[in-house]
Amino acid sequence: MMEASQVGTTRRPLSRDRVLRAGVALADEEGIEALSMRRLAQRLGVVPMALYKHVANKEELLDGMVDVVVSEIDPPLEAADWRAAVRERVLSARRVLLRHPWARPVIETRTGASPAVLDHMDSLVAMFRAGGFSAELTHHVMHALGSRMWGFTQEVFPSAPPPEDPALREAMFRQVTSRWPHIAEIAGAGAAHRADYVVGGGCDDQFEFEFTLDLLLDGFERLRQQDWRPRA
Repeated sequence: MMEASQVGTTRRPLSRDRVLRAGVALADEEGIEALSMRRLAQRLGVVPMALYKHVANKEELLDGMVDVVVSEIDPPLEAADWRAAVRERVLSARRVLLRHPWARPVIETRTGASPAVLDHMDSLVAMFRAGGFSAELTHHVMHALGSRMWGFTQEVFPSAPPPEDPALREAMFRQVTSRWPHIAEIAGAGAAHRADYVVGGGCDDQFEFEFTLDLLLDGFERLRQQDWRPRA
């Protein structure tokens, strides 16, 4: 007769999907720095070698984790004009990356595009083409979007965080104001950035992201209306 301590101890079979989702959960909870094959194996209750039946190495693990994250992006809006469809698709990608803050640097370091990544890019291209954009204009539009197709922008002013000591912070501010007065002026002109609306840190807050996205979409529409063609 089975002992009470043995009831419910049947181990779930390991699969590639389970490995990838456990990797995503680990990175969400502890950061991408905590992710290792050994740490992931401990989380799943298996020996590290068991993972290699499903992912060849850590890089393949990271590729698969990106695919899991990309699969969370909402599907394209149906019966929507191109602008609304593109805007919502991009903002959905941003919401996903806000849930998984580790994903941005991982996406930036991938050397190849997986089918899931290509699916996302292809869906955006399809929205522009369905909206009347030529293939040539769409090519340049996708380059203009750049990382914004994933819902984040790169930092304009890369810099170290200010010192915690108020006196040192004040001294640094005076130095910046003295040497770079115009940068200091615009740095203080914007609203305070909300940490919970930033993908990857820095000035990439929700307002600034949508402000730039809308500028781009408006510009794309003007070019479409003008039947834009590249200069010879």
